[in-house]
Amino acid sequence: MSADQPTVLVVEDEVAQREVLVYNLQAEGFCVISATNGDDALLAVEEHEPDLIVLDWMLPGVSGIEICRRLKLRPATRAIPVVMVSARGEEGDRVRGLETGADDYLTKPYSIAEFLARVRNQLRRVRPVAVGMCLHFEDITLDGETHRVSRDGKPLKLGPTEFRLLSTFMGKPERVWSREQLLNRVWGREIYVDTRTVDVHIARLRKVICQHGGRDPIRTVRGAGYALG
Repeated sequence: MSADQPTVLVVEDEVAQREVLVYNLQAEGFCVISATNGDDALLAVEEHEPDLIVLDWMLPGVSGIEICRRLKLRPATRAIPVVMVSARGEEGDRVRGLETGADDYLTKPYSIAEFLARVRNQLRRVRPVAVGMCLHFEDITLDGETHRVSRDGKPLKLGPTEFRLLSTFMGKPERVWSREQLLNRVWGREIYVDTRTVDVHIARLRKVICQHGGRDPIRTVRGAGYALG
């Protein structure tokens, strides 16, 4: 799994439906994990910290509505976008799903094209670079499609790791990222890297960003990690 890929959790108990969703999300370049019931879904959220959750309403055991409610009540998971899918298409059902915290609601049957468009729309909020958006912070510009970075109009040559670090920071300015969170987001969970490696690459990133002058925009938060701004 590449650290550049957004991770999508698909929670769907119908085998055929789940396979179609997984196949099409993978074809879009996303890393996809799946669960068939509510308990496994909650465990998968803890283990993988997905960027987005596709959640079926009708599940064995804990319902999709209840899963959504629990996730949106927890500070650690409330920001994860939830796209709820359901055969329940009445207005009252849609309203209930959205009021429970779902960020979008799709009624079965739906087209895969519309489904993917809604997924990409939600991912723009949480992984903007991964879907090709251009980000700006003060005088720094990062183009997610061309992988080009500039500061005050001058190009900056970043290595792949430094680019992923900067895109993580620029995607959520002011957020404090711990070293462990940066390791998971930039290097990936399957790769073992010492936390001190983060400090080395942060130093490299700072050097490149400041090579033409200007203040260092990366803030060290003692005992917590790093933040942009």
